[in-house]
Amino acid sequence: MQQNGLLTTSQSSVNWLKYILAGCVLLIDFYFVFLMYSQGEYLFAILTLIIVSSGVYIFTSNKVYSWRYVYPGIMGMVIFILFPLVATIAIAFTNYSGTNQLAFDRAVSVLTQQRYFSGEKYDFKLYPLENDEFILSLHSATTEQNFVSEKVKFTDNQVTLIEKDAPNNTPAPLKFVIQNRNSLQNMTALLPNGEELRMSSLRQFAQQQHTYKFDDINKTLINNRTGKTYKANEEIGFFQEIDDNGQWLAQKLEPGFTVSTGIKNFVRIFEDEGIQKPFIQIFIWTVVFSVLTVVFTVIIGMVLACIVQWEALKGKAIYRLLLILPYAVPAFISILVFKGLFNQSFGEINMILHHLFGLQPEWFNDPFLAKMMILIVNTWLGYPYMMILCMGLLKAIPQDLYEASAMDGASVIQNFTKITVPLLLKPLTPLMIASFAFNFNNFVLIQLLTNGRPDMIGTTTPAGYTDLLVSYTYRIAFEGSGSQDFGLAAAIATIIFLLVGGLALLNIKASKMKLD
Repeated sequence: MQQNGLLTTSQSSVNWLKYILAGCVLLIDFYFVFLMYSQGEYLFAILTLIIVSSGVYIFTSNKVYSWRYVYPGIMGMVIFILFPLVATIAIAFTNYSGTNQLAFDRAVSVLTQQRYFSGEKYDFKLYPLENDEFILSLHSATTEQNFVSEKVKFTDNQVTLIEKDAPNNTPAPLKFVIQNRNSLQNMTALLPNGEELRMSSLRQFAQQQHTYKFDDINKTLINNRTGKTYKANEEIGFFQEIDDNGQWLAQKLEPGFTVSTGIKNFVRIFEDEGIQKPFIQIFIWTVVFSVLTVVFTVIIGMVLACIVQWEALKGKAIYRLLLILPYAVPAFISILVFKGLFNQSFGEINMILHHLFGLQPEWFNDPFLAKMMILIVNTWLGYPYMMILCMGLLKAIPQDLYEASAMDGASVIQNFTKITVPLLLKPLTPLMIASFAFNFNNFVLIQLLTNGRPDMIGTTTPAGYTDLLVSYTYRIAFEGSGSQDFGLAAAIATIIFLLVGGLALLNIKASKMKLD
């Protein structure tokens, strides 16, 4: 009985320790969640709260003990798959861009922290002393007054000055001021009348004032320098100038703030001609590129697989090795090599074409030739994979079929088209759909080979004739000349997700059909 009592007491102590530890973890979690929420990072706050809270519950409760084994995997999917997807879709319904990245409160904080120099400017000099100390001297050209500080270090944030003549020793040169500019810019000089001065140039100090004053009730910013009034425009996410009647004027203040725009980004894709035209062209090219890549790689891979499996062929192992090499070389290396081969001025391909036919095609300047070049390179990169698959599938075709066709007098071509192709296409269908989905988002090829160029003219967003939807989205997000339009890019990414997701469902359905 005594031993059972000791075990019960020990188990109770372990449980209490576990609950105390879980409580500490939750307190820390709530603290960080509050910080993220206060900074406007709502999605990160919700994600952190869900992950930590669910983890604490699962690892402290015996009722859900079995979930401890799958919890890491589930949370990995939530963090690396589900959360980026939800975040992208959420951004698609906002004006999030290079100029509208901040929450409203943060944008107000940044704007109200802006300062300008006003009032009289004071010439200053530094007089170095021992132990990295110096004396700061200010001179007013208007009143001819001199103000001098006591011994000061560059780590001091505030310096008090008194009216006194400057020292007689030699002041520090401009080089010394430049070397310590950052420290001087963080220093406030306090005059006897209470006026605070900050470094305004390499030779002067001046009074510094806040540029904007925020009115929380009306959500307006007043420019202390010009008297202009700016009101928060919730539709575009900027503080915009208003007149005396409250009407909007043209001037806007940056940075802006993030606001919800509903489906405006999706509407822009189909209504803004500068976006609609390149989007439709790029979408069609993306589908054509993906389809032709699958067709070319399958045909070439299938033909080469049949050739290297031909029993009468000598040295089959060498041929197989050579044909699989493009698959073994990293894709980015092959792409860069082809980029040099297709160079219009000194590439080997143009040199050969010039010597044989007198031609020097402009592969990177002509839209049609650029697309042909991309298809050639991608076919080179993709055929080995299809060839390997076909080599394995060919062994599963019964030889009796070929023997029966030989007895009927069928030719090699008839055997290939009537027996080999139909029996290979059936198991290849799911893999062809997967290949189509992969090439639909083949960002690396476009980025390294052409970077989407040649560029289209007259578009609202950066767009090129060889861009795929994925590279077009990237250019909108990171190469915009005005502002990086992450909201529009996220909207296009959402459309891409729906298209590729539909292909994935089609692939699953096709795979089930093959199994049945």
